[in-house]
This record gives sequence, C-alpha cells and structure tokens, in this order.
Amino acid sequence: MRLIAFYLPQYHPIPENDAWWGKGFTEWTNVSKARPLFRGHYQPHLPGDLGFYDLRLEETREHQAELAREYGIYGFCYYYYWFDGRKLLERPLNDVLRLNRPDFPFCICWANEPWTRNWDGKHLEILMPQSHTPDSDEAFIQDVMPLFEDPRYIRIDGRPLLLVYRTGLLPNIGRTADVWREAAFRRGLDLYLCRVESFSTADPADIHFDAACEFPPNFVGVNPEAEQKADLCEGCEPPFKGNIYDYEKLVRLLAQRPDPGYKRFLGATPSWDNTARAGTRGSVFINSSPDQFRRMLTVALRKTAERFRGDERIVFINAWNEWAEGCHLEPDRRYLHGFLEACKQALAQANGEFGAHAAGAAEMWESYLPYGVL
Repeated sequence: MRLIAFYLPQYHPIPENDAWWGKGFTEWTNVSKARPLFRGHYQPHLPGDLGFYDLRLEETREHQAELAREYGIYGFCYYYYWFDGRKLLERPLNDVLRLNRPDFPFCICWANEPWTRNWDGKHLEILMPQSHTPDSDEAFIQDVMPLFEDPRYIRIDGRPLLLVYRTGLLPNIGRTADVWREAAFRRGLDLYLCRVESFSTADPADIHFDAACEFPPNFVGVNPEAEQKADLCEGCEPPFKGNIYDYEKLVRLLAQRPDPGYKRFLGATPSWDNTARAGTRGSVFINSSPDQFRRMLTVALRKTAERFRGDERIVFINAWNEWAEGCHLEPDRRYLHGFLEACKQALAQANGEFGAHAAGAAEMWESYLPYGVL
C-alpha cells in the first residue's frame, strides 16, 4: 500500500505573487488572517511542529520528508505550475533535484488551469493565462522529462507516474497523451498517465490515459447542509454566504461509492475549509477529526486492496499542506499529529499488523452499508 499526498509549493515568495497579492505573499499570508465565521467554526488553522516554514530552506524540506516517512506516507505529489513554458513556484522542486535531497519519493501533478483572482471573487480576471497547443504539448513533456529520470520519481511497474489536474482543458487530450508517450518512448520511458477527478469523471481509456484518481471532497456528490448552516450562522456578522458540509456524511458517501467500471485510484482528505482564501464565500466541512479521517482512509485502503495489485495499490491524500484550504496532514495546534497518526493506524490495519483489530475494521465497514449514497 502506498499513500501519496498532494503537495503545495506556495510557501516562498515569488515576484508574480508580490505583484498580484502584495510584497512577501505566501500561503501563510491568508492562513494567518483567517477568523471564525460562524459558531463552532475552527479557524485559524495554525501550524504546529513545522511552524510558518519557508520552502527555500533545505532543512524544512528534510523535516517534512522525515515526518511523512515516520507516519507511513510513501511520497509527495508536487503541484507543477507550467504555463506554456513559464514556470511558477518551481524553486522547491528544483532544489530537491539539484541537491538530491530529501531522499523521498515524489511525482508531479500538472496544475494546468489558468491563475485568476478567484480568491477575491474575481474569477474572470486572469493573472496567468494557460494555453494548450500542439507545440505546448511537446514543450511540456520535454520540460518534465528530467524529473521522470530521477531515481526517486514514483513509478508504477517501472513507469513514471504523471497526473494532470484538469484534462478537460486540453482541446484534444487523447492526441496530447499520444505525443507525451511518443516523446517518453524516445527516452526509453513508458509513461503512466492519471487524470485527477477534480471537476469531472470520465473513463481514462477514452483519452488514452491509464487511470483516474479521486480528489475528495471535489466532485464526489456530497451535498450542502442548509439546515445546519441556518442554525450555525444565525445572527452572524458578516453573514456567511458560503456552503457548509458534513464531513461524517462525506466519509459514509465515499465508503458506499461504487466501482466506476474503470481504473480509479481512491482518495481521502483529512478536512476542508477554504475560508482563509475565500472568506464568507468559502466552503467548510464541519465534524472532521483524526478519528473520522482514519475511518475514511481505512475504507479506501481496504477497497484498494480488493481492487488493485502490486504497484497500483495507491491511495491519494488531499493534501499534505493545503493550509489555506484547511486541508493538511501536517500537524496543527489543535490536533497535533492526529491526522498523521490516523494514516499510520489505517495502514497498520490494512497491512494486517493489527490482527486483533481486523474484526473491528470489518465491523466498521459493515456499519456504513445502511446509509447508501447521499
């Protein structure tokens, strides 16, 4: 079993963010100014062991890898920001390659959508455009080829694993996949392509991909809790205009989600709350906890053991360090190492190390059956 956590590199200043959001902007800028917006709302999410780190520091990246390894995380999936030849937030991964440290597995997910001022509610104002052309298809795969050749790069049966965040934005994704495979073949590589189900579902074979992966809480069918919102937000000033969801229902929904009939890696998420970015327009999952996350992850691992073999026994976690989306395995000041400990416990159950608890895990699985799909 391999747990791969999505990894955000936006924890160091860059000139573009200085211009768009203010001098010295990093993800911590939004995280530190978050405030509770309704009764019982857990904000701000403040970092524990690692502090308000800077990813330009080698010591920070080493500490992250040590912490992840200690609790059973197999590797990181770095978001890769490439815009028709221009890269943003590339320094942390560049330094990982240049220094050959940390000695920790990694892969990339091409975050191939344009950057907008969506955090300000101005989603039509484009900060960094993204274009997809036949020329950019070839340029992109040549740019990332050195990553695939790194011995730490995550592979499935020897094939470098490349994720794409929004395949629907590429006008002819099947052709793009063919171009990438041909370019890799010339370098002696056979790519394993995976589409992220961030905004849509589709059979990956139809676009010449090998697999898809869940990306909870995105696009899994969970519904807002209108009554709970009305109760929690009554009399709040300013009024909360976003959506409130129930994390416990998300756990049950994912447990009951059927096999789609194509190859889809399962996903899990410790929590979600993007009000640090979106303010009163944000989305919040209430009732999340390390114990509920352990339940979610245990089921994902159990299903994975049933459906997959060998190197394809992978579960993706959203995310290692999405602090401004309230979505992080990294320790915070409320739960400390709780979400990491949940990973360790879920893996131990899945690997049969908790023999005495196997019946309990089965009982937990059965407890979800009456709920059905929400």
